[in-house]
Amino acid sequence: MPPKPPVLTHRRRTNPLIWCYAVVCAILAATIIIVGIIVIAGYLAIRPKFPLLYIHSARLDEADYFPGQGVLDVRLTIIVKAENHNEKTHVSFYDTKLVLGYHGLSIAQLVAGPFDVAKNTSRELNYVVGSSRIPLDLPEQRLTEMSLEKTKVMPFVLKGSSRTRWRVGPLGELKFWLHINCHMWLPTNHSAVYYSHCSTTSHYHLENGGDHIG
Repeated sequence: MPPKPPVLTHRRRTNPLIWCYAVVCAILAATIIIVGIIVIAGYLAIRPKFPLLYIHSARLDEADYFPGQGVLDVRLTIIVKAENHNEKTHVSFYDTKLVLGYHGLSIAQLVAGPFDVAKNTSRELNYVVGSSRIPLDLPEQRLTEMSLEKTKVMPFVLKGSSRTRWRVGPLGELKFWLHINCHMWLPTNHSAVYYSHCSTTSHYHLENGGDHIG
């Protein structure tokens, strides 16, 4: 039986578009790796720290309750502190808005215009907050009478937020939302209370590219 003649096959040539696609993917992968290395190295070199905004101290300066009318007048001094523990960059604070509450009632708003905190420093925001003729329902009236006559402390809550931004080398511009929620029990004898745990919670994303007194 005679041998079969050899079968000739044609090698398929790879489509140039596939080669171009592979080269582009390799370049993108290498770019992502390089950028990742730069970001990690920048983070380790700079070690950015979260800015802080917290209640430093508060004092109830005045509390006048009028039982016949069921209204309350108060005046408080509140010191809010902004801190920047970064050693290589300043932090900008803006859209700072806080609301002072009493037994679920919003009685005053504390705001601050944009301000900067230099590297590794802090800044105090001094507020003198007055609110008059606060209408109280019967439950709040009874709680207020108890505070003034028995417990000698009055409960207040300070809630709100502030935004911050700062540039951190190769990481780009970091933007933070800072949220504050501080419960304050203030003595009626006008003693100042200093707080160490009324600080903010924060979240951030990476991007390119009352009245404030004092």
